[in-house]
Amino acid sequence: MARSKTQRKPMSDINMVPFIDIMMVLLVAFMISAPMLNQGVKVNLPKVSSEPIRIPDSEKTLIISIKAKGDYFLDLGKHSDQATSLKTIQEKVSKIVSAQPGVQVLIKGDQQVDYGKVIKLMAQLQRAGVKNLGLITDPASLKE
Repeated sequence: MARSKTQRKPMSDINMVPFIDIMMVLLVAFMISAPMLNQGVKVNLPKVSSEPIRIPDSEKTLIISIKAKGDYFLDLGKHSDQATSLKTIQEKVSKIVSAQPGVQVLIKGDQQVDYGKVIKLMAQLQRAGVKNLGLITDPASLKE
């Protein structure tokens, strides 16, 4: 019995198929789990007191109020009880900002107002060229 001796050469290539299979499984797992990570969670935001903003007398401030029903009011120095549209606010604020670039704009929103109303107002103010924007709040009570 004669055996033929054939030596196999060592294989220097790595078999990539198992690695590709593992990567595909990981890709599918991350694609399924990623949308679950972006969902919002109901949180109870803390109520804290903060230091009040000190505005120099030389700087003018512009206050825009949002009532609980979502009506917008622009305070131009004279007390106005007439609701204003977002487009009108953007036009007026744009003129004020172009005349006084350093004007401080403050939003005074009711705590019951829809969050989307505040965001829409902030977006309109950004389009109007407002660079210095703040939110007015009441200080937290010591009991909370």
